[in-house]
Order: sequence, then C-alpha cells, then structure tokens
Amino acid sequence: MDKRLIINADDFGLCDGVNRAIVKAHTEGVLTSATIMANMPDAGDAVKMAKQLPNLGIGVHLNLTVGQPITKDSFAASVLNGDGEFINSPARLAILSLIRPGVRNAIRAEFAAQIQSVINSGLKPTHLDSHKHIHSFPTIFSIVCELAHRFKIPAVRWTFEPKELSKMPWPLPSEGGAKRARLIRIMAKINRMQKSSLFKTQALLGVAHTGKIDTTFFRAVALYNSADIAEVMTHPGFIDGLDRHKTRLIQQRQLELETLCSEKTKQYIKEAGIKLVHYGQL
Repeated sequence: MDKRLIINADDFGLCDGVNRAIVKAHTEGVLTSATIMANMPDAGDAVKMAKQLPNLGIGVHLNLTVGQPITKDSFAASVLNGDGEFINSPARLAILSLIRPGVRNAIRAEFAAQIQSVINSGLKPTHLDSHKHIHSFPTIFSIVCELAHRFKIPAVRWTFEPKELSKMPWPLPSEGGAKRARLIRIMAKINRMQKSSLFKTQALLGVAHTGKIDTTFFRAVALYNSADIAEVMTHPGFIDGLDRHKTRLIQQRQLELETLCSEKTKQYIKEAGIKLVHYGQL
C-alpha cells in the first residue's frame, strides 16, 4: 500500500496573511488540510475560504493561548488579562488544568464552543489539534477526547514525532526543537495509553523542525519517513498580512509557503509514491 501523508496548515484564521497563504498552498501546492482557530477575528474569513475549497480537509485548532475566549464568562482572572485575552503559557495552563477543577471546566466549555462555532458555520471537522500542542498535556487530552466523541469527530492529532527526526540524515532541528519534540513525544505515549482509537496516524512530522520546514525537510520526508500514515505540521503565511503580535514565526511562514508550492517538494513526493490525503479520507 502506498504511504499516505497529511500535510496540515495550523492557524487558519489567525490573520489575513495566514489565511491567504493556506489557500495558495492548497490550490497551488501540496497542502491537503488546515485547522481553524475559531476564536480569532479572522476565523470568519477562513470559513468562507474553506467553503470554496472542497478538497481541503478542515479541522479545529483548539486554542487557549492567544486572542479572547468565545466563552468569556467561563474563565477565571488567572487565565485572562484585564482585556479578557489569554495570557498563560502552555506549561502554566497544564499545571492549572491539573490542580484546578474550575479551570478544567472552563477549558471544556471553551473547546466545546470553538468546535461548535466551526460546525455552526457549515463545516464538518475532520479532526482536532491544538495551538502550541496544548492538547498533548494528558489532563487536557482527556477533555479533547470527550469532546471528539460528543461532536462525532473521528480523529485527534497524535503528537508523536519519532526521535530519529532530530538526528542525521534528517535536517538540523530548529533551536530547541529536539527538546520540544522529546517532551511532546513523552506525553504522546501517555495519551496513547489513555485513548488510542482517535489516533489515525503513526507519526507527526515537523515538531522538532517548526520554523525550518523547507524543501530539504520534504526531501527527508520522502526518503526517510518510515510511517505508513503520517502528518506533516506546517505554518505557511504571507509576511504582508501577518500580525506580529500573534506569531513568532514571520519570515519562516513565507518560506514554508514557498516550500509547499515548490516544484521540488512536489517532485520528491511524487517520486516516493506518496499519496496526499486529509484526515477525512483515512
């Protein structure tokens, strides 16, 4: 059986520069999937664009670290600033979700509202993932699984990136990438013990290389990825239209857009006999 590869763009709805780039990466490149940040101001435009792209798989990019929550009355002051915006790092959110039942209830309500918002827009989510990998934390992961069942969403991103991706012959990871991938990999193993039926892939590629997804990376995917079904996580964007207050990736997003549309990338995938799919086609 041919290897199957999902190439997903996170952050659909983050801002105009990201939205336009995702459309281009799908219509002119190899992008097969994208996940919407339902609580962001540009999410409405993302929905309109998605409805014009019937072959693009659309999931929900659950978010607790940027922008304002949809359920503004659910969160305590420790989670929001004076303007009602999310302020916590992923690590602090994980701790709060572990020790405070009220925070877990608020997370459940907000995630449910974000998912419902996408469904109400007329889209059928193919899967769930999250901003800054927050659904990887086991306490939050259990909430995401519960909501996946409630909303009949068949898949959740499994954040397991094989440790081999941080070593040669793969390209050099981004700064701190190997450490980040190792921590997320540990949590992914715990989550697989909790619940494995929602995992449809065998590996997530791009964690250690976040900000360094280029044609060299896709060449390595074509040559060295051993998973029969894998997902590549990408973050394309046009510099013109990026909100620098919402993302640390600026020039890198432009590079990833160019990579996704590159003839080299297309050729590597074609020569490897890889079939491009989205979660809804698994």
